[in-house]
Amino acid sequence: MGPAGFLKREFSFISGNYRILVISWMIMDLAMEMPVPNYQYYVQELGGKEFPLALGIIGLANFLAMAAVAFPGGYLADKYGRRWLITTMTFGMAFSFIFFALAPSWHFILLGTVIHSLCLIYQPALFAMVQDSLPPERRGVGSSLIQMIHGTFNTPGPIIAGLLMLQFGLVPSMRIVYFIVLALFLIAAVWRLRLKETMEHVEPIRFRYFISSYPQAIKESFGVWRAIPRSVLWLVVVQIMWMFANALTSVINALYAKNALGIPESQWWLTFIPLLLTMIIVSMPVGKMVDKIGPKTPLMIGPLVLASAALVFVGSYQSLWSLMVAMCLFGMVHLFVMSSGMALAASLVEPQNRGKVRGFLNFMGYVFTGVGMLLGNLFFNIYYPLPFYVAMALTIPMFLITALCIFEPDRKLAL
Repeated sequence: MGPAGFLKREFSFISGNYRILVISWMIMDLAMEMPVPNYQYYVQELGGKEFPLALGIIGLANFLAMAAVAFPGGYLADKYGRRWLITTMTFGMAFSFIFFALAPSWHFILLGTVIHSLCLIYQPALFAMVQDSLPPERRGVGSSLIQMIHGTFNTPGPIIAGLLMLQFGLVPSMRIVYFIVLALFLIAAVWRLRLKETMEHVEPIRFRYFISSYPQAIKESFGVWRAIPRSVLWLVVVQIMWMFANALTSVINALYAKNALGIPESQWWLTFIPLLLTMIIVSMPVGKMVDKIGPKTPLMIGPLVLASAALVFVGSYQSLWSLMVAMCLFGMVHLFVMSSGMALAASLVEPQNRGKVRGFLNFMGYVFTGVGMLLGNLFFNIYYPLPFYVAMALTIPMFLITALCIFEPDRKLAL
């Protein structure tokens, strides 16, 4: 079999809805990473310097808004179908970037963030549609392919943002960036109109369902755990701890690099290039590992890499190269946890419950992520390295829970 035949066999699962989503991610990812490197500095310039907890408050509001729609998102995805939520809310996310582009103060960033996060009610539907569209034996590779796409098409973003900042300055360049993001998200939203519904016998959705379904959504999202293996609950605990630990450090990493490590604002964006390249290179091997040896071992590796990443980051005083290594390690943690977590959950949870389980994970994870961002900002104001030390401490229970409480299903019984 030649290279062409090998590639055709290996990636034959990229078709239908999965292919449409992959292309839309390519378009969206080209935009999404552009504002990230200079976002913390942008908030600071829009009044964040006078209000030291601005970043933490925006982060808290962001994830509380996402938590608020997590339960109805999962419930609506399983009851009324995936397509309507995904297509409509992608348009909503696109228009939310107007607030970022025209913000006269950080309060408008807060407002745009909340609107954007409420539109993420479609996330459980998106997760469920991906799992509906992937064959069981390709879930690890399919999940890692998503991460590789994110890394590949995210990579130009920091470069474009960095060059724009050098040319126009911080605030004007960020406004340009957010208008670019708006345009690309609108293109992706139009493309997603091609999606086909994967649920049978779905009811037409109406606005009142968003309100009236909330109590039932909460009830079913908690009640579903009576029919779910205990390993899934422990998996959710580990994923939530990882989200909390990541939030502690990600909310202030740019400020830490500048204030504690002596890395200039004009150089911080360079650390995102090796980070994203690492995610491109490592994503497929991690996916292959998950499919070949099972998801538990990669899930155990994640906390070990996280502790190493935090330790290297804190010790990178006036060393851009060391900081790049730390960022690469943080990217690898994301791959290990996400790819193994998605594969394990898909193997243990039946299709009709995946939206509700994802909704529960999103709700709890977003609450803890929002709290983690506020605490990370607060800890940073108390003692610069404290958020990283707390994140390192959390890797111990993460590793032990994975090793002792999570069990893989029989491969022959996997969905």
